[in-house]
Amino acid sequence: MDLKDQLKNLFPDHTPSEDDKKKSIKNDIWLQEAPIICKYEKRKGKPITILEGYTGADEDFKKLAKELKTKLSVGGTFKDDSIIIQGDYRDKIMKILQEKGFKVKRVGG
Repeated sequence: MDLKDQLKNLFPDHTPSEDDKKKSIKNDIWLQEAPIICKYEKRKGKPITILEGYTGADEDFKKLAKELKTKLSVGGTFKDDSIIIQGDYRDKIMKILQEKGFKVKRVGG
């Protein structure tokens, strides 16, 4: 039972307003006009996906890195203003970023 179910049990007459719905959908990461570059490389024979070109705050980019790693269930890191994800996940990453509202450009292979 999650929090919403508990609140419904406590306040059965309450109906969520549109403001409540907008708050839950709101994206807390800054969206930019220029596309994020998604490229593929091999380092020491292992494939990696690199995301570069984010012009917002480093904290937002770190949040995005953590979210991507969690959704894809893979390892990765944030270093030198780029996100490095272990494995070739370009298509999945591009789909996730486009759903969030980012413009993404695929580079390489």
